[in-house]
Amino acid sequence: MSTAKITARLLRAGLLCLVASSVMAVEKISIQLDFTPDLEAGKTTFEVCARCHLPEAWGNVDGTYPQLAGQHVNVLIKQLLDIRNGTRHSSLMFPFVQQRTIGGYQELSNVVGYISTLPMNPNPSRGPWKKGTSEYQQGKKIYQKYCSSCHGDNGEGSNELAYPRLQGQHFQYMRRQLESVKSGLRVVHPGMQAVIENLELEQLEQAANYASYFDVSE
Repeated sequence: MSTAKITARLLRAGLLCLVASSVMAVEKISIQLDFTPDLEAGKTTFEVCARCHLPEAWGNVDGTYPQLAGQHVNVLIKQLLDIRNGTRHSSLMFPFVQQRTIGGYQELSNVVGYISTLPMNPNPSRGPWKKGTSEYQQGKKIYQKYCSSCHGDNGEGSNELAYPRLQGQHFQYMRRQLESVKSGLRVVHPGMQAVIENLELEQLEQAANYASYFDVSE
């Protein structure tokens, strides 16, 4: 990772306004930014993040703060930029992702590069339905039908496409995010939005339960 480049794909014209204020936020635009992360600098920057996400970047089992360790760099940087420009609402995170606080794109690439190298929590909070239960099996069916095409059969996600890794993520966090999308409080990719809107909350919870049992070593 110390020599690899991070590619951030920014999908809304509003982000481009950070570079050129004359661009109107009326259509989606994809721009590509390449940076070589400085992991030592990222480690220093992460000291601020660790106050909430913990030094290991494992977050909280109650889902207040997600596990970040081992997450794909493009996922991390996209979420930080989405929060910075208001595409994703997070009153807790908003002050910390501003350029005056954390720095510019290079500083963002430094910290996400560092976070991606941290080992995931091998024992995140799991859902209430253990392997072998009917609810677990139902969640497996739902996940494989609606979620695996993007997030992977084992929740590995995709760095290239910026699809989040679900392995090691806390059940309570996943459930809370699904509920936020379902209620309209969070806007996500149109494909995922459509899936969530067409599933009942119980089905979403079962899918999250199944995902919470993924082996982080896979």
